[in-house]
Amino acid sequence: MDEESKPLLGSVRTGEYCTDSLDPRQRRPFHVEPRNIVDDVQERVSAEAAVLSSRVHYYGRLTASSDRLLAPPDHVIPSPEDIYIYSPLGTAFKVQGGDSAAKNPSIITIFAIWNTMMGTSILSIPWGIKQAGFTLGIIIIVLMGLLTLYCCYRVLKSTKSIHYVHNVSTSDAFGTNGTDRVICPYPDVNPHGNHSSFLMHVSDNSTGHVFEHWWSKTNTIPFYLIVLLLPLLNFRSASFFARFTFLGTISVLYLIFLVTYKSIRLGFHLEFHWFESTKFFVPEFRSLFPQLSGVLTLAFFIHNCIITLMKNNRHQENNVRDLSLAYLLVGLTYLYVGVLIFAAFPSPPLSKECIEPNFLDNFPSSDILVFVARTFLLFQMTTVYPLLGYLVRVQVMGQIFGNHYPGFLHVLFLNILLVGTGVLMAKFYPNIGSIIRYSGAICGLALVFMLPSLVHMVSLKRNGELRWPSAIFHSFLILLGLANLLGQFFM
Repeated sequence: MDEESKPLLGSVRTGEYCTDSLDPRQRRPFHVEPRNIVDDVQERVSAEAAVLSSRVHYYGRLTASSDRLLAPPDHVIPSPEDIYIYSPLGTAFKVQGGDSAAKNPSIITIFAIWNTMMGTSILSIPWGIKQAGFTLGIIIIVLMGLLTLYCCYRVLKSTKSIHYVHNVSTSDAFGTNGTDRVICPYPDVNPHGNHSSFLMHVSDNSTGHVFEHWWSKTNTIPFYLIVLLLPLLNFRSASFFARFTFLGTISVLYLIFLVTYKSIRLGFHLEFHWFESTKFFVPEFRSLFPQLSGVLTLAFFIHNCIITLMKNNRHQENNVRDLSLAYLLVGLTYLYVGVLIFAAFPSPPLSKECIEPNFLDNFPSSDILVFVARTFLLFQMTTVYPLLGYLVRVQVMGQIFGNHYPGFLHVLFLNILLVGTGVLMAKFYPNIGSIIRYSGAICGLALVFMLPSLVHMVSLKRNGELRWPSAIFHSFLILLGLANLLGQFFM
């Protein structure tokens, strides 16, 4: 009773710790049993801190009420310097170094954003440029980069305008220069070409026929991936896979090298026809441009985690500059890959219409450099997919059962549903370009264009600062997102 009657900010000292100090390094509010602290056998928490921990739990029982006056005061909440992270197995880790040690310099923050945005969308950029036209495609990449950058800027600034934020990612082939081969998986798009000699050669190759039978992109490989991915999704924690996110950086860097090497070997093949198609070339401006904008909405999407990434930036005053530089780097990467692949695609003898939604499919499976690129992408997806599955499990199971891991059978059923959905898509709709553009347009309408604009306008209205130019501009952004979504269905 005596301990409970003491004021929360009393001047009680125990040893070297003081519970009333405003210095975060001296506030130790959590009591953790010594046997549960990893690599530590000494109790480092004072008795007063244990009492304070009990008060935190007491306040936690009261916060079920809708009255925010019952929420714990600031001096009861533990500081970031003294946080213990509990794993599902019951052990506890003490975060070392505090919040200041987790800060990153600007260059690390910029490349973290770049690495996070670089995904499978980069494989569809050349196809998107082909759909929009070479000139219009470049213009759309620049404009979409600027639009998504502004919306991301609005998300970043929303933390200062909103007081309470809840945080919840058989083919035809031709030789070029005597060494590199580029293929057109669907030669019917060029009906004037004579492909009979090569097709006859393929049909006589029994070894190739057997290989295609057992290694088919739609008939067999998706089912092989079940054996690989389903066991990984059942891991209780996904922290093991988070250690291999560097594979994404290696994969993108190798992809840039591959694009550069192939472009040098193939040379540039460009002709400019502004509005009419020819036998081998597409017009510079095409009505199918919404397909590229849908792909780019997902390619430039980082809005759901930008606040977390920027929170670790050492110099918070440089957040806007670092975000702009990161978007510039991402945009230049997309332009580099998209323009070089489109320009180097050998036309003639192939038509630019042969560029695939995954440009790696335009190279034969016997190409060693492309095989290495596919291997890097496989390992990258093998580490990213369990992380995404873990996020889905946490959200779904947490909402339904109140527990992130309610039981093995529950998790197994959810994972079978996730993997089964992916296998069905790979089997019956293996079009990565369309999948990316539809998902990008749907998510982009809500998370890129609508919510940042609405939050900004609501904040200005509450402060009495909303003006017609701002309201018209941000309403126009929402209409752009809606038009981008509708364009995927009509173009």
